[in-house]
Amino acid sequence: MSRPSDDIRAVEATLFAAEEPMSAREIADYVGPHVDVGETLRALAGHYVGRGIELVERGGRWHFQTAPDLAHILRRERDEVRKLSRAAVETLAIIAYHEPVSRADIEAIRGVQISKGTLDVLMEAGWVRPAGRREVPGRPLTYATTAGFLAHFGLASRRDLPGIDDLKAAGLLDPVDAALEQLGEQLELETEREDD
Repeated sequence: MSRPSDDIRAVEATLFAAEEPMSAREIADYVGPHVDVGETLRALAGHYVGRGIELVERGGRWHFQTAPDLAHILRRERDEVRKLSRAAVETLAIIAYHEPVSRADIEAIRGVQISKGTLDVLMEAGWVRPAGRREVPGRPLTYATTAGFLAHFGLASRRDLPGIDDLKAAGLLDPVDAALEQLGEQLELETEREDD
């Protein structure tokens, strides 16, 4: 078995010792400008494919994680369950699919006001962060998801979020919503026929 290059070893050691996931730029600060960090990360990720740990990228940041099929081995007896309220789940979904969004945007989509505590819970979980202010009157604060959100839900990017067809196929959409959508489609067809 051949010995890995010094560049691969340096990147691997940097990631192994890191307390948090790291961007390629942060890794380059440690290993130096002579290392092609992007190419080295790809080679290192390839080396770990199918092993007990994997090198993964989540939201532009790299870290080692347990292979998903082995996670049950490391599970502790006492899992801390964090149950989100329905308001928090709806708010998280709105932020994930529409980010960056303001509190007013979230309330308009949900149709009800949200308490400050709902956003606080999501920020404490590390899934939502302030994303700056809009350049409109009042300059409302906007919110977006974090790399922690992507890592927790196993997503490489927001593009990996399930679409409406995926949610329907999984049976996760409310049957009332599906029935209303179907009724709306039928009404559109009837309206088109009347117009013809």
